[in-house]
Amino acid sequence: MTNYVLDEQNFRRCCLLLLQQSEQLKDGWTWEAVQGTEEGYLRKTALRSVTIDSSPVWDHEGSSSEKEPHTSCHSQPDQQILEKEQSVLVALGDNDGVKSDMNDEDEDDGVCTVSEGSSQVLQYEYHILYSCSYSTPVLYFRAFTLEGRSLSLEEVWSCVHPNFRLRLQTSPLNTITLQEHPLLGQPFFMLHPCRTEELMRPIVNAAQDQHRPVNYVLSWLSVVGPVVGLDVPLQYCTQIHRAAALSSTKPD
Repeated sequence: MTNYVLDEQNFRRCCLLLLQQSEQLKDGWTWEAVQGTEEGYLRKTALRSVTIDSSPVWDHEGSSSEKEPHTSCHSQPDQQILEKEQSVLVALGDNDGVKSDMNDEDEDDGVCTVSEGSSQVLQYEYHILYSCSYSTPVLYFRAFTLEGRSLSLEEVWSCVHPNFRLRLQTSPLNTITLQEHPLLGQPFFMLHPCRTEELMRPIVNAAQDQHRPVNYVLSWLSVVGPVVGLDVPLQYCTQIHRAAALSSTKPD
């Protein structure tokens, strides 16, 4: 790792460590190899329960005041999320019941429309890929209703946590864009990686100053994931420090 970025070999090493921890924590990450190539990516699916309100996404000076406000999604309290997800899991029988390729041949013309004040569960699919151009990991994702309709870009913006919405208001296309998945050739949303090195510099510096281990991919994911509803359990950090402590006590 140099200049706060990753080469592909270190990216894969970090992914392997993350997968090992995920298996212990039953967090759902898997490695998906692309048939006929040596390439692959990390993948996870998750159900996210949201409530809908009418707060405008584009409510900042300089924007068009005549545009109708878009619906915004806010995560429900933890207990409500748990109850909603449990009921959906019972109905589906499996968290992967909504297949990742459900819309492979669709034109993405379906829109998620929900009446104001209602709530629903969305299916998110997250992929972590390596970007040779930026020498960093990149988060791709897509979101569906349980009926299989994909969310539009504006709806995805609306579902971003309010704490991160200011950046979307000032420069949304520099944050989340709709791109072709480089390995699958399908439309996915992407968190743009252009500022990843700037984001990771203080994290890497702090880890080096404190002589503690850092998994670049895991640390990066813990920062960018919550922007699109992907939280990283604190147990990952606990495992890293426990492993480091055991290593330091081993005899030479």
